[in-house]
Amino acid sequence: MKEALFLLADLWMIFAGYFYGWKFIRRYGNYLLGLEWMVVATSGSNFLLWSLFGAKSDSVLYDLAYFFDAFSRSVGITLILVLGLMKVTHRYEPSRRVDIGVFGTAIVAGLFLRQFHGADLHTGGIAFWVAVFYVVVNLLTAVFLGYFAKRLWNAGARWPAVWTALVTAAGITIAITYDFFPLAFDDANRTIFYTAALATWGTQGFVYFRAYRALHDRNAASDANQARATGTLA
Repeated sequence: MKEALFLLADLWMIFAGYFYGWKFIRRYGNYLLGLEWMVVATSGSNFLLWSLFGAKSDSVLYDLAYFFDAFSRSVGITLILVLGLMKVTHRYEPSRRVDIGVFGTAIVAGLFLRQFHGADLHTGGIAFWVAVFYVVVNLLTAVFLGYFAKRLWNAGARWPAVWTALVTAAGITIAITYDFFPLAFDDANRTIFYTAALATWGTQGFVYFRAYRALHDRNAASDANQARATGTLA
């Protein structure tokens, strides 16, 4: 049963990442969020293959799993997420140079930070501070997401605001639990934790897309009303 739930959670994250990532690009031209969603989906696909092929620590899929994890936890679902959402909160239009720069930074961060995964936080030295870094950037991102939820609420998108707040709180819980509070009742592969984490990350992809769409539509409606009012006055 645990394995089946893990599989469903991973498939859900893969679907949400690819499906809504494509929608971000196709419908809104938001490459920051679209590509990051697809990175998350690719991470889930890699994790799934690694699990199906025996979950061996000497597999290249094992190294890739930690790279993708570090990529998104450090820069992807932090800085890239914030910059992408700013398109509807601040009308921010990143240049192609910014797009390339932040993804390049995420790749470098992923390559560097992946080596500290699995290290004992009490004896690993820098591994402890890397774990702290992941939590801190998650919390800082959550502050912006709180602002994002408030903007949704003020715009009248009450349910998207509520779901954004709830899924963000779940994401914070996963981030803190990840390195610092392993579940005592979990197995050696942390199946229960990863099932919860994958389900949460997939749901974040779904909820943040719907919330983005809601704020985008309200911005578009506001612009249309302003244009009509200007035309009437003219």
